[in-house]
Amino acid sequence: MVMQKSQTGKTGEQIAANYLKNKGYSIIEMNFKNDSGRRIGEIDIIARDGDEIVFVEVKTREHKYGHTLPEENISYAKLRKLAKIAQIYLRQKKSEDSPYRFDAISIWLDNDARMAKIKHIPSIFL
Repeated sequence: MVMQKSQTGKTGEQIAANYLKNKGYSIIEMNFKNDSGRRIGEIDIIARDGDEIVFVEVKTREHKYGHTLPEENISYAKLRKLAKIAQIYLRQKKSEDSPYRFDAISIWLDNDARMAKIKHIPSIFL
């Protein structure tokens, strides 16, 4: 059974959030969108790892479709957007001086086996 793209993404984001929780991260927010001014995009997961705020981009693919790794779809342009949205978030929360980083989580879903392969890539950026 093939999931719709939006459902695949939401499933991947929930798997990623559970993975991070199991690793000791606390989830601060999911699907953060800048609401002021021109909408730039969204950050899938904002978490805390100790004192550090972690902005997480989640890329999910169904196992039997596509030959590229999910993380290969994180482009330079996407990273720039993430940086802009993160700055908006930090300003709104008055956390500009907080340490932060950008991580990626790549998920391959195998719906037939009801399994997911998770790859966490810490500290991605330009």
